[in-house]
Amino acid sequence: MADSNPITAEAEVDFEAALKALEDLVKQMESGELGLEASLAAFERGVKLTRQCQAALKQAELRVRTLTEDNELEDLDLGPLNDA
Repeated sequence: MADSNPITAEAEVDFEAALKALEDLVKQMESGELGLEASLAAFERGVKLTRQCQAALKQAELRVRTLTEDNELEDLDLGPLNDA
């Protein structure tokens, strides 16, 4: 389900794109085919991507905390659920 809020939708895309780029970068580095300079550049890019992902996750955590009054998720009493 797509987020109708363009700001949060963009943040989600940015996180997903950063995570995908980080995964691709790790695969490339693990292949052992990069030279020293390319490996250093890839490592630097990976650190930046990791920080970007961490920041996005922190923002998501803060949003969840904001949506709950006492910073704890509460169980909803939905009563018996009927399939009929």
